[in-house]
Amino acid sequence: MSFIRAVHGNAGASISHGGSAPMSGALRLLLAVSAGVPVAALYYSQPMLGVIGASTRASDAVVGFLPTLTQLGYALGILLLTPLGDRFDRRRIILVKAALLSVALLLGGLAPGMSLLLVMSFAVGLTATVAQDIVPAAATLAPERERGKVVGTVMTGLLLGILLSRVVAGVVAEQLGWRAMFLIAAGSVALIGVAAWRGLPRFQPTSTLSYGALLGSLAVLWRRYGPLRRAALAQGLLSVGFSAFWSTLAVMLHGAPFHLGSAAAGAFGLAGAAGALGAPVAGRFADRFGPEVVTRLGAGLTALSFATMFAAPWLEPHARLWLIAGSAIGFDLGVQMSLVAHQTIVFGIDPEARSRLNAVLFVGIFIGMSVGAASGSLVLARWGWAAVTVLATGAALAALLVRLAPAGRVAR
Repeated sequence: MSFIRAVHGNAGASISHGGSAPMSGALRLLLAVSAGVPVAALYYSQPMLGVIGASTRASDAVVGFLPTLTQLGYALGILLLTPLGDRFDRRRIILVKAALLSVALLLGGLAPGMSLLLVMSFAVGLTATVAQDIVPAAATLAPERERGKVVGTVMTGLLLGILLSRVVAGVVAEQLGWRAMFLIAAGSVALIGVAAWRGLPRFQPTSTLSYGALLGSLAVLWRRYGPLRRAALAQGLLSVGFSAFWSTLAVMLHGAPFHLGSAAAGAFGLAGAAGALGAPVAGRFADRFGPEVVTRLGAGLTALSFATMFAAPWLEPHARLWLIAGSAIGFDLGVQMSLVAHQTIVFGIDPEARSRLNAVLFVGIFIGMSVGAASGSLVLARWGWAAVTVLATGAALAALLVRLAPAGRVAR
C-alpha cells in the first residue's frame, strides 16, 4: 500500500506530451511493474502444459493450443487494440484491460474443462496487451531528455516478466497446482490495476479518427515514416535469430550429447534475465549518444554472440553448455539494447501517434519471431544445431547492415 500511496500524487492530472520535470522513481517503478506483471501471463501456461493435460485429461495436441491461442490473442490485440491509445485516454484503456485480464485469469483458474480454458487463453493474450499501452504511456510521461532511460526501465520490467514467468509458474504449479498459478496471477494483475488507478494521470487523446480510420492509418504511418520502417525491419531481423535460438534450444538439449530435460532448457532463460537488466543502461546510452549508435551496438553484439557458438562442436559437452549460456546473455542484451533504442526512435517520430507507431514496430517483431520459430525448427531438423547458429548469426548481421546502410537506401 505504501507503493500505491507513493504514486498517488500523479492521479487526477492530465498529460498531453510529457513534462520537463524528471519522473519520480515511484512512477517509474509503477510503470515497469505494470508492464511486467501482465505480460508474464502470456507464458505461465508453457511449463504447466503437462500438468494441465493430466488434470483435464486432454491430449497433448489439444493442450498445445493453449500457448498458441495466447500468442495469437496477443498478436491480434497489438494490431487491433493498441492503436486505441491514441484515440482515448490511455489510463482508462490500461484500467479496463487490467480488469479484463484479471477476470480472464480467474476464469482460467476456475475452468472445469479444456474448452473454457482455451477460450480464456485467447482472452488472456488479447488483454495482456495492456503492457504495450504502458510503454507509450511511459514515453509520453517522460521528459524528452530522459525518454530513453525511462523506456529502458519499463522494458526491463516487461522483459523480466517474460523471462521469469516460466520459472515462477513451474515452482507454483509443482507446489500448489496449476490452478493456483492462474489465481495468483489474477490477484497480482488486479493489484496492478488498483495501483495504476491510484498512480497514473489521465492522458489527453491525440487523435479524433474513427476506429476504422485509426487502423487504416497504420499503413499510412508505415509509408510516411522511413525511420519506422527501418526500425521494424532491423528489430524484426533480430527477432528471427532470437526466436530461432529459443524455439530449438530444448530440442537440441534433449538429444545427444546432453540428454537434458525441459527444466534445464528453462533454466537458460535466467541467463536472458542478465540481458534484460541491461535495458536501462541502453536507454541512458541512447539519451547521451543517440539511439542510432545504440541500435548498431546492439545488432553487432547480437551477431557476435551468435557467432561464438560456431566453436561449440570443438568443445566438451560441459564447456559447450557454458558457451551457450554466455552467448544467451550476450545476444539477449544486444536484442534488448536495440529494442530500447528503436522504441526511442519510434516514439520521437510523432507524439500524437505513439500507440500506433508502437503497434507497427511490434507487428514487425512478431513477424520476425514467427519466421524465426518456423525456420529454426526446419533448419534444426534438416541440418542440425550448427545451421541454426548460421541462421541466427546471418539474421543479426542483416539487421546490422540495415542500421549501417545510409538512411536513404533503407528508410525512404
